[in-house]
Amino acid sequence: VQLQASGGGPVQAGGSLRLSCAASGSTGSSNVRGWFRQAPGKEREFVAAINWSGKTTNYADAVKGRFTISRDNAKNTVNLQMNSLKPEDTAVYYCAATRYTIYSKRATDYNYWGQGTEVTVSS
Repeated sequence: VQLQASGGGPVQAGGSLRLSCAASGSTGSSNVRGWFRQAPGKEREFVAAINWSGKTTNYADAVKGRFTISRDNAKNTVNLQMNSLKPEDTAVYYCAATRYTIYSKRATDYNYWGQGTEVTVSS
C-alpha cells in the first residue's frame, strides 16, 4: 500500500490550502487515517485523524477550528482543508494510517506513511 500526499505549496498567512492523500490499495485493519506535520528542527506532530466512517474526527489544539479532515472511501482518499493559515503551520505534512483509534497521537502508532507534501506560509 502506498499513500500519496499532494496539495502543498506556498501560501500567504490567512490563506487556505487543501491537502489530499490517495491510497493505492487497502490498508487492511489500519483504517484510521491521519495527518502529521514536521517543521524544520522539530519532531513530527499530530494534526488530525478521522475514523473509517468519517463521522468521528480528532484535532490537535493548534489547528482546531481552522483545519478540517474528511475522507472519501469510494475514492480511497483523505483530505485536509486548511484555512486561516499561520506562519507556524509551515511544515512538511504527512498522511498516515493506523489500526489504533483516532485518539492516538503518537507517530509510532501509525504503520503506513506517505512521502509528505510541503506547506510554506509566509507572513
